[in-house]
Amino acid sequence: MFTGIIEQSVPIANIADGPRFKRITIPNPWTDIRAGESISINGACLTVAEILHEKLGFDVVLETLSRTNLGLLKIGDRVHLERSLRVGDRLDGHFVQGHIDGTAKLIDKRFDPDCRLRLENPPALSKFIIPKGSISIDGVSLTIASIAPESFEVALIPTTISRTELANRPISWPFNIEADILAKTIISHLERQQSASK
Repeated sequence: MFTGIIEQSVPIANIADGPRFKRITIPNPWTDIRAGESISINGACLTVAEILHEKLGFDVVLETLSRTNLGLLKIGDRVHLERSLRVGDRLDGHFVQGHIDGTAKLIDKRFDPDCRLRLENPPALSKFIIPKGSISIDGVSLTIASIAPESFEVALIPTTISRTELANRPISWPFNIEADILAKTIISHLERQQSASK
């Protein structure tokens, strides 16, 4: 479980192909990481598979590669990192599981009068995109600012712009999207009730 408050942005150090996975290696920005720990990389919950020479290795399986933008990354690309939430920590963002629901392409971005990103509203996720609702975009906890039939917008504050890569991504970048767990739970429950009553 995460909060969507990014702790670090680091460049990819290496990418290697395994038999049914990719090994992504990043610099280790922490001194107390243990093998087996969960780290959110661009919003996807990954397990530390190896700690070697001040670097961390993660094995990204085919399922994760097919649902996220991790397979598009190249050496030198910067990624967002967040360690898992500890009991008793402040919850500054919202509950983020690290289970990516899909991707949404960046359609437009503007910086005046404020910074706004406009993303496509994927049909499979649109029912979870609600006004003023929470959403995780490449692991960053954000609030939905506005919704149109085929797109939605988020506003970035200066702190988010300076601490993340969101405003630097090119048009058409497929952001990793995780819809709010509360919205998904409520809508899923209502849909099951509706199906049962037919």
